[in-house]
Amino acid sequence: MNRRDFSTRLVGTGLGAAAASLFATGAHAQAGAPVEGRQFTKIEPPVPVMNPAKLEVIEFFSYACPHCNAFEPTIAAWSKALPADVAFHRVPVPFLANFENLMRTYYSLETMGQVDAMQRKVFAAIHVERNYLDKPADIAALMAKNGVDAAKFTNVFNSFSVATSVARAKKMMAAYKIDGVPTMVVQGRYATSPGQAGGLEQATAVVDYLLQRARTTKS
Repeated sequence: MNRRDFSTRLVGTGLGAAAASLFATGAHAQAGAPVEGRQFTKIEPPVPVMNPAKLEVIEFFSYACPHCNAFEPTIAAWSKALPADVAFHRVPVPFLANFENLMRTYYSLETMGQVDAMQRKVFAAIHVERNYLDKPADIAALMAKNGVDAAKFTNVFNSFSVATSVARAKKMMAAYKIDGVPTMVVQGRYATSPGQAGGLEQATAVVDYLLQRARTTKS
C-alpha cells in the first residue's frame, strides 16, 4: 500500500481479506528463477547495509497497512528460519495513518524485546478490533492488556533512543525511495514485494533467491 492509496483513516471492513485477495490475484512468477524487472527490482545506486558482516534483509512496513497485516504471519515464520549469515530488520515507514506513534510503538517493542510477542497483536488491534491506537495512552493500554509493563513502555516510547531510531528510519526510507509497503529489500541492492512477486509466499521465495544471488555475485 502506498501513501497515495491510503486515506488518513482506516475505514470499512474486510481489509485483511481484501489484501489477501489482491496478493492472490497478482502477477504470478514464471517457472524458473525470478526475473529482474518482473519479480524484483534492482536498486541503483545500492544503499550501504547496516552490518557488512552479514547479508541484510529489511521489511519496510506500517502497522496501519492492511497488506502488511496480511503479510505478517508469512514474514514472521520465514524470518525465524533464516540462516545465521542473514540479519533481518523491520523498518516502520513515515507515512500512512498515525505514523509517528506507530513508528515509536515498533521501536519501543524492539527496545523492550517484545516484538515477537506483540507484533501480531498490534496489527490485530488495528485491523480486527478497529482500535486505531490514535493516542499514546491507547497504545499503552494495549500493552497493559497483553502483559507488557505500560509504565515502562511509555518511558521507552518517549525516550531519546526511540526518537533516534525513528529519525534513522525516515532517512532509510528516503535512501531506498520507499513509496509503498510491504517492501522487502535484500543487501541494499534488490527490492520486491508480495504484489510484485505474485503472492505472500512467493515474496519470501524471491528474497531467498536474492540472498543466494548476493552470496555468489556482486551484480
